[in-house]
Amino acid sequence: MIISRTPFRISFVGGGTDLEAFYGRRPGAVVSTAIDKFMYVTVNRYFDESILLKYSRTELVKRASDVRHPILRECLKLVGLNKGVEITSMSDVIGGTGLGSSSSFTVGVLHALHAFKGEYRTAEDLAREACEIEIKRLREPIGKQDQYIAAYGGFQSLEFMPDGTVRADPIVLGEDARRRLAERLLLVYTGVTRRAGPVLRRFRAKFEVKDRQMVRLRDLAYEAREALRAGDVDPLGAMLHEGWELKKSISGGISSPAIDRAYAAARRAGASGGKILGAGGGGFLLLFVPPSKRAAARRAVSSWREIPFALEPEGSKIVYVSR
Repeated sequence: MIISRTPFRISFVGGGTDLEAFYGRRPGAVVSTAIDKFMYVTVNRYFDESILLKYSRTELVKRASDVRHPILRECLKLVGLNKGVEITSMSDVIGGTGLGSSSSFTVGVLHALHAFKGEYRTAEDLAREACEIEIKRLREPIGKQDQYIAAYGGFQSLEFMPDGTVRADPIVLGEDARRRLAERLLLVYTGVTRRAGPVLRRFRAKFEVKDRQMVRLRDLAYEAREALRAGDVDPLGAMLHEGWELKKSISGGISSPAIDRAYAAARRAGASGGKILGAGGGGFLLLFVPPSKRAAARRAVSSWREIPFALEPEGSKIVYVSR
């Protein structure tokens, strides 16, 4: 039996510039961190030559090509497993909430399947294979940041190059800067889940006419990277706010009246910035709040559930092996 553990993520600034429609013309950049919420995938030898899959549904099939779950089917095909395997997945957080769960699932499944076959894969290998499955084979209208932060973990400056390569450059925070950043981040669940695809398709369609705004989104990632490397965490609040306003100006469906009201209330209570994570439209609202204003900001969004979290230094890893 093999068990993989793969983190979810919080993306701060630059989201959208990891889509090929942008980075195919100029480099894109994102600042993102893994968090201590995980996707767990178990792979075990099945007692006969069938394939048994347990996720929100259960499948029992004879061969990989018969699998209905698209990600599981393509992972099995890519790794070259066609029979005699059982795969089970469990998650700390439900999908469709903007924490990159789909890509964490893909990376985690690939990692566990490779380990099951006795194959070693680097973080780069896993991220690239996950992009191959989600973007190339399944044609999902998503970017590359989620696969890379899930595989690498930690706090990363990710740069997406026109030739398709990705540069993962760690942002090393000192103990004091890490503590000050954690004290300023507040994560609340809006209670709304959504599929990222439709939102991202509308967003991508606006790239050419909103080019200036997209370039500014990318440049915010560079500015955030330099501020954080200098140990200066407070400017991140204003950067989050600017990035959120830019994304809303690019395409509809990013926000909603309820989200706008809650965010405005949090700002009045002292939050210096924030954003809806992921494609937008629901999921988690991230707020950047000075410690002295945290209680007031929490009261301003008290109808939504707070989710405590910590920054996670590790990417996808194999946590259990039994032969």
